[in-house]
Amino acid sequence: MRILILTTGSRGDVAPFTGLGRRLVDAGHRVSLLAHPAFATLIESCGLEYRPLPGDPKEFVLARSRASSPEETRAVTTAFVDGLADGVADAVAGGADLLLTAFAPSPLALTAGEALGVPVLGTYLTPAFATARFPLPGPTDTGDLGPAGNLAAGRERLRGAARLFSGAVARIRERLGLPGTAPPEALGHTRPVVHGYSPLLEPRPADWPAHVEVGGFWWPARPLGWQPPAELVDFLQAGPAPVFIGFGSMAPEEGERLGELVTAAVRRAGVRAVVQAGWAGLTVAGDGILSVGDLPHDWLFPRTAAVVHHAGAGTTGAALRAGVPAVPVPVMIDQPFWAARLHRLGVAPETVPFAELTAGRLASAITAALAEPVRRRAAEVAGLVAGEDGAGAVLAHIDRLGEVPRR
Repeated sequence: MRILILTTGSRGDVAPFTGLGRRLVDAGHRVSLLAHPAFATLIESCGLEYRPLPGDPKEFVLARSRASSPEETRAVTTAFVDGLADGVADAVAGGADLLLTAFAPSPLALTAGEALGVPVLGTYLTPAFATARFPLPGPTDTGDLGPAGNLAAGRERLRGAARLFSGAVARIRERLGLPGTAPPEALGHTRPVVHGYSPLLEPRPADWPAHVEVGGFWWPARPLGWQPPAELVDFLQAGPAPVFIGFGSMAPEEGERLGELVTAAVRRAGVRAVVQAGWAGLTVAGDGILSVGDLPHDWLFPRTAAVVHHAGAGTTGAALRAGVPAVPVPVMIDQPFWAARLHRLGVAPETVPFAELTAGRLASAITAALAEPVRRRAAEVAGLVAGEDGAGAVLAHIDRLGEVPRR
């Protein structure tokens, strides 16, 4: 079967789909991954076919942060989303028998599936259905609003997402020669949907539709032939297991400020550290500190004592899988949601919001994460996560859709 996977966003929105894609290839499918050009090398190094999706997510985040008015913010967002629509229209010209989609671009995937006459399977990395149990992750962290409030807020958040993509859906419909008016479901959800995170973090709500599942993480693939840098291997062997510190795609252009803060925190906590540059361009020098670029988390994290991270969905899963404590420093969107659940699960101390981050608070949180009860709980949870098979849940749905002939 020819399967096209559509995702948009930062590295954390792309990397899990490399692992899912490899699993599908191993099952005999031909897989293409549609993502931004910044991730072409990552995707192709994992043995998958790459199809380009216009836009630079880092520049998009920076442009939104620099916007001087709500109108300018809307214009930046509209231009970015319209580019996604054009990219999807171009990509589906190559054909597919099945589309898999992340949540954000799902209206575009549904429209493309309508044009191709093929099924669309939702593969969402974060909760994306309104529920009374918790407010959906979003631009603002509302906190628990009670059952009625959570449900109402979740529904409004989904309506807002639909409005954001309404113009892009009209644009792609015109490009693909579809009737001008989109059916209501084109701005809704795919059916079925598999969420790619562990139910240990957040079990499936009982009030979700029957076609919605929480399957477990699908893990990023390691690039074919990858070997760790000799400098990193030497550093790891030269002393006690270090703490990993990285903020992923957060805090662009804040590298200098964060570098000073991280250096001071590491000194206060009395630990060694591996510091990842990320979008912030974070570089830290000094005894017992090594700065690195992108590295497979599945290789590095088990060799660390704890992981300080921004609590994105993918990094959250990688730290759980490694069996090491986390220090969540959430910035926005779904990150406060995951950070709170790591603490609730007992594998992380209290969350340190990025806006409140100081050297003292980070040092204290690292020390708390290294305490024996947290370390023991992290190892226990890793054993439970190891028994889950999120990619297998997706494959099971594909098998049920497998009446579509392979070509």
